[in-house]
Amino acid sequence: MKLVIANKNYSSWSMRPWVLLKHYGIAFEEEVILFDHFQPGSQFSAQAGQISPTARVPVLVEDDGFTTWDSLAIAERVADLHPEHAVWPRESKARARARSLAATMHSGFGDLRRLCPMNIDCDLRAVGQRLLATEPGLRADLARLEALWTPELQAHGGPYLMGSAFGAVDAYFAPVAMRLTRYGLPLSGACAAYVQTLETTPAVQAWVADALAEKRFVPDDEPYRASADEPAR
Repeated sequence: MKLVIANKNYSSWSMRPWVLLKHYGIAFEEEVILFDHFQPGSQFSAQAGQISPTARVPVLVEDDGFTTWDSLAIAERVADLHPEHAVWPRESKARARARSLAATMHSGFGDLRRLCPMNIDCDLRAVGQRLLATEPGLRADLARLEALWTPELQAHGGPYLMGSAFGAVDAYFAPVAMRLTRYGLPLSGACAAYVQTLETTPAVQAWVADALAEKRFVPDDEPYRASADEPAR
């Protein structure tokens, strides 16, 4: 299989299926389409449009050329192709809950995503403190994360959302952990411990290492600084 992704430093949607495949040791080839800009006529959109009708990534391309796009659909396809792995929990109610949590992230948390775009290679804690003071929508999204995560961590005993094993729902929240730590956004004890668990998961660490090695500055993905050498404001 081939997984088509964008810059690891910025592309939160690409991170989800990559981490999932990496965690389970599922062999895949990686193809990167680099971001240039998000205006009409971008080279990124032209290249991505050749493999997906959405002109976006990630895209999973199977050996016979069959494509699946959208990170949540890719997670489901991986589960179908590799039933030997508990991509979603085996127990039906836990599986439904995990899917609900992933879908909630997929369609929500607009303020967190808009105000705190993923940028692994930048210290944005000063920005995070300013945003916490001025953006009630961001504070509401953090409270919602706590409300979603806390019952599952309590019910299943951690360290992952559905218990002792990493799964698709945790891959879905891995980019959220990147935002929380880079912007210095606070969570309570159990939720903070879960974020730390995600940060130390080997597949997540592998993605982070690649992101830090990229050293590619994309202005459209950097609302808080004008160059790679300038501190975030």
